[in-house]
Amino acid sequence: MTHTHDASYKFLFLHPELVRELIAGFVPDEWLHSLDYGTVEKLPAEFVSDDFRCRAEDVIWRVKAGPTWVYLYFLIEFQSVPDRYMALRVMVYLGLFYQDLIRRGEILPDGRLPPVLPIVLYKGDAPWQAAQNVFDLIPPVPGLVERFKPHLRYFLIDERAHSDSDLASQRNLVAALFRFEHTAPPERLPELVGLLRDWLADQPELKAIARWLRATLRCKQTSPIVLPDIDDLQELKMGLAERLERWEQETRQKCLQQGLQQGLQQGEAEALQRLLVAPLRAAA
Repeated sequence: MTHTHDASYKFLFLHPELVRELIAGFVPDEWLHSLDYGTVEKLPAEFVSDDFRCRAEDVIWRVKAGPTWVYLYFLIEFQSVPDRYMALRVMVYLGLFYQDLIRRGEILPDGRLPPVLPIVLYKGDAPWQAAQNVFDLIPPVPGLVERFKPHLRYFLIDERAHSDSDLASQRNLVAALFRFEHTAPPERLPELVGLLRDWLADQPELKAIARWLRATLRCKQTSPIVLPDIDDLQELKMGLAERLERWEQETRQKCLQQGLQQGLQQGEAEALQRLLVAPLRAAA
């Protein structure tokens, strides 16, 4: 299930619009927001180290960031369970990524390396308590050695840190997806699908989002409804509303039947008690 959840996000963030919305809504930095995301490009996320060992990052994008820094890179890692050594993993990935850029000659004209923002997008239920800097994974060391402990941070986006009201206040595609997956009650799902339909009108992401919505709901073991197998969000909204109404009717019927059954059982118990107590009273 963990692999499925991580793969579902990798599928979503293959689309540049999702990357732009993620940065705009959940990375508080005006300079990043000012970049031209019409220039964003997806890169291969697999590197081969100098000893020919292969490592893979989840998603890598780059965007033009001015005449001096030709590109800014985003390394995005998706997690559905906490990883105590996430900072170390990110440091390894970043080192391999830079080695790959040098090998391909994709560095700055003066030989320096381009800037990279490592992002960990966490969607799990357990609290994320892992260190966000590899420095914090190493105990304090007296004297000179302390100065040479490595520093490498990643930027954490924890979905659970955002309430439904906070997410609802944003007109942001990624915020709507977070609401769908985590915070919104079932009766709000048709509304969310309607919002996505309006925001994604005439955009190629539409079908991908519809498929992701269906897959996400199917992965929820506690979900009472299953979305229809269609890629049109308008039809999806209508089908979802219909299934939700049917589920509510079935739930009310079950509650009524359970109540009647409990009433019958209670009545039988009271009748039996009267039958047992009456002879005792007569004998007294």
